Amino acid sequence: MEPTAPNSGRIAFDRFEVDLRSGELLKNGRRLRLQPQPFQLLALLLEHPAEVVTREEICRKLWQADTFVDFDHSLGTAIGKIREALGDSPDSPRFVETLPRRGYRFIGKIQANATPPSASNAAPSDADGASAVQRVDKGIESSSIPSVPQSSQRRNLRFVLVLAASLAVLLAAAVFVRRFVDARAAVRAASIRSIAVLPLENLSGNPAQEYFTDGMTDELITELARTKGLRVISKTSVMQYKGVHRPLKEIARELGVDGILEGSVLNDGSQVRVTVQLVHPPSDTHVWAKSYIRDSRDLLVLQQELAENVAKEVNSAALPAKVSSRGISPEAHDAYLRGRYDWFAGNYETARESFEKAIQLQPDYSAAYAGLAEYYTGAAVSGVLVPKDALPRGDAAAQKALQLDDSAEEAHNAMAGTYLFYRWNWKAAEKESLRAIELNPSFAEGYHLYGYVLLALNRNDDAVEVQRKSQELDPFARPWGLGYALNCVGKYKEAEIDLRQRVEALPKNHRLRYELAGSYLAQGRERESMEEFAEMLRMEGNEKSAAEVRVAFAKEGNRGFQEWRLAQVKQKVQKGYVSPMEMASAYARLGQDDEAIRWLEKAYDDHVPALVRIQRDLDLNRLHRDPRFLALVKRIGLPQAD
Repeated sequence: MEPTAPNSGRIAFDRFEVDLRSGELLKNGRRLRLQPQPFQLLALLLEHPAEVVTREEICRKLWQADTFVDFDHSLGTAIGKIREALGDSPDSPRFVETLPRRGYRFIGKIQANATPPSASNAAPSDADGASAVQRVDKGIESSSIPSVPQSSQRRNLRFVLVLAASLAVLLAAAVFVRRFVDARAAVRAASIRSIAVLPLENLSGNPAQEYFTDGMTDELITELARTKGLRVISKTSVMQYKGVHRPLKEIARELGVDGILEGSVLNDGSQVRVTVQLVHPPSDTHVWAKSYIRDSRDLLVLQQELAENVAKEVNSAALPAKVSSRGISPEAHDAYLRGRYDWFAGNYETARESFEKAIQLQPDYSAAYAGLAEYYTGAAVSGVLVPKDALPRGDAAAQKALQLDDSAEEAHNAMAGTYLFYRWNWKAAEKESLRAIELNPSFAEGYHLYGYVLLALNRNDDAVEVQRKSQELDPFARPWGLGYALNCVGKYKEAEIDLRQRVEALPKNHRLRYELAGSYLAQGRERESMEEFAEMLRMEGNEKSAAEVRVAFAKEGNRGFQEWRLAQVKQKVQKGYVSPMEMASAYARLGQDDEAIRWLEKAYDDHVPALVRIQRDLDLNRLHRDPRFLALVKRIGLPQAD
């Protein structure tokens, strides 16, 4: 491909200017930092404006054939650096357009160039070199070549010998340097004890494929988290970095890890290409990189293989446990990934539909049953679904997931949830929770549920430490988890300190505000409690209710505030199902013990799962010595709290 851009030393577009001779990228006259390889790629694209520069042409011009490099990832990284420098977007590009599986095209408008460099400074072209070779190949007669004196021949021989010796020294030095670099990379890899898998990049160019890429990220994290001796940050925490181009050192520092795994996914329906690289951010060292191309039916095997390779690179104490290599149909796997994507996005009904579709397509799909169990049990616990309808369905789905794959931590965690919230079998719930954590030591959700089990068993200190562990593994999934546990065991001041720190980092998290309001109220700080509750309502977009709360408190203090809350619950009852626990808590906050006990009895009749936390609900603290309350605790089968 011949250059079509004007042959000059400078190329200008928009507010940018590229100086080909100095290797500089400038914006409004200010120099921007761009590494050599991304700069060479940008220059190549600028030489052919509005034309497609294929991946093969880029590889041939910028990477030597004998150079060991993961081309796909290196190319993706270089394009990412260019876009970062230009402030460009892959979704709505202004300068660099991606043509999936073909190449890239510069689509910006190039302005008039500066004066071309002088011919004397220009390097000989490939065409000139080819012409010289052709003149020899066409048979120039030896008689036309001037004879060389013997003294010159001896000098030439000495020159050749010296050159050969120098090349040998350089080659040896290069081998030494390569081995030294490899050794340093191995040392850095061995120092990686915690790792974050950043959201994989979707290279398909189709936003509708985001669910697939996010699902691959989630499953890779799950597989890698099975590795003992390696702390793996969960998906919820890393997803905040999706589409964000920030220095890896900063990301590693924020997540508290010493290793970063980043990469990309290209899915064309029948085959999937996954490219990843392992980085040691403290030293900015690329430890390892590799590309995988697999049939869509072999994704589970691919994820296991990738996790094993990473574990070997970091010299982990134990490789990930083997998973079933049974093939999952691409259609069922696709539906499952959609379900997980919607679940994390809070689209619970859509998630249920996707899990059910995956099961319909492949009736022996354990992970899909675990997802369905999580939907039914979680919805019943949160009061969205009627427990008597939802809990048996969640129980059946959890049993099926475990029957199909006893090695899946999600199945054991789903079973722990149904033992805890439906069957009220505390010992079995603890056994299943411990098994889930054993299978995946980095399973933050497993620790979180285990914390609920320990609270039910009145093992307060253990419950707090387990929630602390869950939050360390996933600081963003349930940032309120530790504060909630501290509130439950009566450590209100500690809970306040932790919750306030997290509110500063996540000011828009509604649950943090709710838990902080409870902590303030338990300490008798009624106005502060009301303000946090009102702020929570305002963040939910309910400015009217927030104003009503403040008015009610101004008129009658905390009692006015609590009467407003009771009125809101009564209004909800007129519109649909409301958990009896909500009514019991609302009456208890007003000191109406008889009504509170009446609604707790109804909650027992309805088998409301939140009764598991009856002795830990701050609103019910005043009832703890009521004989009716103690009798109910005994009927549930909970060990009585001190």
